[in-house]
Amino acid sequence: MNRTMKNTIIALFITCTASVMAQDYKVEEITNELKYPWSIDFLPNGDFIVTEKAGDLLIISADGTDRAVVKGMPKALVKGQGGLQDVMLDSDFVNNQRIYVSYASGTGNENYLKLLSATLKDGELTDVKTILTSSPAKTTAHHYGARMAELTDGTIVISVGDGYSYRDQAQTLDNHFGKILRINKDGSVPQDNPYVKNKDAKPEIYSLGHRNPQAMLQAPDGTIWSHEHGPKGGDELNIIEAGVNYGWPAITYGIDYSGAIISPYTEADGMAQPVTHYVPSIAPAGMTLYTGDKFKEWQGNLFISSLAERSLRRLTLKDNKVTNQEILLKDRGERLRDVRTGPDGNLYILTDDNNGKLLRLVPAS
Repeated sequence: MNRTMKNTIIALFITCTASVMAQDYKVEEITNELKYPWSIDFLPNGDFIVTEKAGDLLIISADGTDRAVVKGMPKALVKGQGGLQDVMLDSDFVNNQRIYVSYASGTGNENYLKLLSATLKDGELTDVKTILTSSPAKTTAHHYGARMAELTDGTIVISVGDGYSYRDQAQTLDNHFGKILRINKDGSVPQDNPYVKNKDAKPEIYSLGHRNPQAMLQAPDGTIWSHEHGPKGGDELNIIEAGVNYGWPAITYGIDYSGAIISPYTEADGMAQPVTHYVPSIAPAGMTLYTGDKFKEWQGNLFISSLAERSLRRLTLKDNKVTNQEILLKDRGERLRDVRTGPDGNLYILTDDNNGKLLRLVPAS
């Protein structure tokens, strides 16, 4: 049995042997008045900060009854898959009130992914600085990536998608397409980035060979987790390491939407294999590592929200390998855009819809 067949059988076995639900929960609806919400983070006073792809950065009260548009947010390009995307509070937000927001910018014929840093005070952004602009510009309004995480060393990693029509450039170092980038909080380049001394490479590049990564987090043990959309099949869950090539589009477990073969290879020397992959696609769109105290049996599990499968997947890990998967919330029939662990230990989920919801998973009793 070759390695490809073995990996496929293992992936199917894991998916098909999902355990009986380990812990009961119930779903609470906080609000249902969001326009295609994309990302959520948690303010110290219990309120939520939420991005809507349509362009508004919102503060929603803890009980969901009040919402206010944050002033001072630059105008996003709302086209295709682009718009206002990820939001993240600085790890020292209590003292510096800094936040980071990624968004599509420019025009339909010349657009970029931008990352800004700003101070949030009294519902308004001040001291707004662009700390990253993807390069070069593209003419497509697809595959922005746009997910980010702050690492324990204080740097920021952010994904940039392959722009859909630029997939071959995911394998070259002179551009940001299909890359995960790492920068300092002021936008400067960390001097220990893997290609910083390569004059032919973009110095921000941390890893390459990605399609459209839409989750990014660092586990307490330092592991950087990310997942990305495949084409028709071939969604991937990856552990991100500096300088590693993750293969797209030279290797893939998916095919083109037309049915055409993108690559006949699923593995190649010098290219990393995913921790797990999905055929057919589930369209992963958000992810959290559960470290709360409300669901004891979920400690250390990864949760992935999905659009196409309309589910929340719970992944049990051992030694950074997926040993089991459980499919939750599929009965709701809702596209799930983001999932986060709240500071209260509950799980929070955004649904992808014109009447998007903010949901909270709490213990059943």
